[in-house]
Amino acid sequence: MGDAAVVLEIGQAIDEATLARVSSVARAISDRRPVGVTDIVPAFGSVTVFYDPRKISSYGELAAALQQVAAPAEQTYPASAPRVVEIPVCYGGEFGPDLGSVAAHTGLTAEEVIQLHSGAEYRVHAIGFSPGFPYLGGLPARLNTPRRATPRPAVPAGSVGIGSAQTGVYPVASPGGWNLIGRTPRALFRLHQSPPALLLIGDRVKFRPITPGEFAAWK
Repeated sequence: MGDAAVVLEIGQAIDEATLARVSSVARAISDRRPVGVTDIVPAFGSVTVFYDPRKISSYGELAAALQQVAAPAEQTYPASAPRVVEIPVCYGGEFGPDLGSVAAHTGLTAEEVIQLHSGAEYRVHAIGFSPGFPYLGGLPARLNTPRRATPRPAVPAGSVGIGSAQTGVYPVASPGGWNLIGRTPRALFRLHQSPPALLLIGDRVKFRPITPGEFAAWK
């Protein structure tokens, strides 16, 4: 993180309770932002606070101020009702070239993989790797599939993948090693929007299967 960041360790587990604590602490720091704080980044079990060292007299002073803000956060900022975001997905074929290998690994048919994946509800636990990339918890255990041994140098934007016990969506074209089972026509990252990322930490996500024709007609 360099010499201008403080990482607050909130918990070790990737679960609903830890997510609620992380969200509460991030909201508390945002609302009571100490002078000199430039950015607040919640993630798996932690909140990272970036600051301008020209405006902070000492690291210890900032750390103490953040602890004061974070300590009562769970009482002051109870968990709010999450948004539910639906993402249409065209599974298999050219859109999901690894659907067959995921089916073979799990002992399921391709249709069963689609039914399980689209039938679950997911939670955004972190945003990272590339702009707007959501790490989603809630993948059915039967779909747990190791990442590819050799990452692809280019994954199309909108690709929906499985990486071990998580699923996610590539918002922009990038390298990637997750198993691609489908693709969404919905944009997850637009630079000139505010906020630019469609999904935020804490959101709930549901995937809806669509046909190739519906994918092509999406606006």
